[in-house]
Amino acid sequence: MKTQTIGYVRVSSVDQNEARQLEGIEIDRVFTDQASGRTADRPQLIEALRYAREGDTFTVHSMDRLARNVEDMLRLVRELNSKGVTVRFVKENLTFSAGRADPRSDLMFAMLAAFSQFERDLIRERQKEGIALAKKRGAYKGRKPILSQEQAAQLRAEAAKPGSNKSQIARDFGIRRETLYHYLRP
Repeated sequence: MKTQTIGYVRVSSVDQNEARQLEGIEIDRVFTDQASGRTADRPQLIEALRYAREGDTFTVHSMDRLARNVEDMLRLVRELNSKGVTVRFVKENLTFSAGRADPRSDLMFAMLAAFSQFERDLIRERQKEGIALAKKRGAYKGRKPILSQEQAAQLRAEAAKPGSNKSQIARDFGIRRETLYHYLRP
């Protein structure tokens, strides 16, 4: 069985350049998500985890591209290592292989994962403060609605039908379930 080098790329927004993340690295298959790192519930990450086999190398540009909290980061690396998959973080120059414990690398990994989570928490805190100040000035109007008023009315009508499947309705409208419930609130 031929081992592969699997690349995982995550960008948070459309204007971020995903090509630079694994530039110059020979990769057999790349999985790319456009999503926040605050959750591990990302379609391409889930697919990459399913795809990885014993002997493969799972390559990520940097730790913050894989996860933004310590718990998810440690769980993902442990999960991959338990399958015999090596995890490589290019920017941090860290590699974690199944069965090869390195206390110094483990310490560095935990510290960097904690710093990544801390950075994310600071960003969110500053964002909340900025929004609060903008609201006081009357400059913050909030996010523009995803659905038009007509689409929102159609969504409510579909959801009001007996036996309606909220998950399916959300998929039909191209929104998340949380967004669907936002539109269903009175």
